[in-house]
Amino acid sequence: MLTLWHSSAFLEGFLAALVAGLFTGLGGFAVYFKKHYSQKDINMLLNIAAGVMLAAAFFALLTPAMHEIIQASPSLYLAALKFCSAVTLGLALVWFLNEVLPHEHHHAHHGPMLSLRKAWLFIIAISLHKLPEGLAVGVAYSAQDVLNPASLVIGIAVHNIPEGLIMAVSLIGAGQSKFKAALTALGIGFVQPLGALLGLLFIGGATLIPFAMALAGGTLLFVVINEILPETYGIKQSEKSAFAVFLGFILMTYVFIILE
Repeated sequence: MLTLWHSSAFLEGFLAALVAGLFTGLGGFAVYFKKHYSQKDINMLLNIAAGVMLAAAFFALLTPAMHEIIQASPSLYLAALKFCSAVTLGLALVWFLNEVLPHEHHHAHHGPMLSLRKAWLFIIAISLHKLPEGLAVGVAYSAQDVLNPASLVIGIAVHNIPEGLIMAVSLIGAGQSKFKAALTALGIGFVQPLGALLGLLFIGGATLIPFAMALAGGTLLFVVINEILPETYGIKQSEKSAFAVFLGFILMTYVFIILE
């Protein structure tokens, strides 16, 4: 355990998750950049973030995990079963957290129509999925010999910006000042490195790392499909929403290839 805490991978992974989490605060302070953010503005940002996260999940975690599990398994059928089981476990983990902890999906308001209780329930929902995102970063840094974690960190950091913004908008709509709302978003970002600590515990268990990567990829898929995309369903702009998701996915794919 002493070696774990003093290893360079542990420190790098924790700091990377911390930096990614700070981008939530950057999004929170973005409330000062524009007087009013409409639901359309937020939807566009969230859809781009969803595309970025999908690319990060597939290329930085799921694809290398699949490759490693196939390489280490005597049978292709067994490898497929192991990989799909790990991804399913990741999905189930976040689903369980969603079921047992109170939270609420967001519908943006700028006026006093949004209660402070509802705003905080939504913020709890964001905090919940910052844990698996941090977990993914930690696992990625545990597996630096099989993947480049930088693309994953960039993807999560980019997606944290609209999340911080939408948190701040929710609190402002509930009557908070811009400054307090932005500070709250910054504080929530510190949940991410806590999740990274869990992922980094896989250091030293090389045989478990590919399964941890698949599990972390599953958690990110759940976050995107169940937590981010539903926030954009309120306004019927399917073509623009789809374009934003594709744009985020393609941009993140380009970044991933360059970093590789």
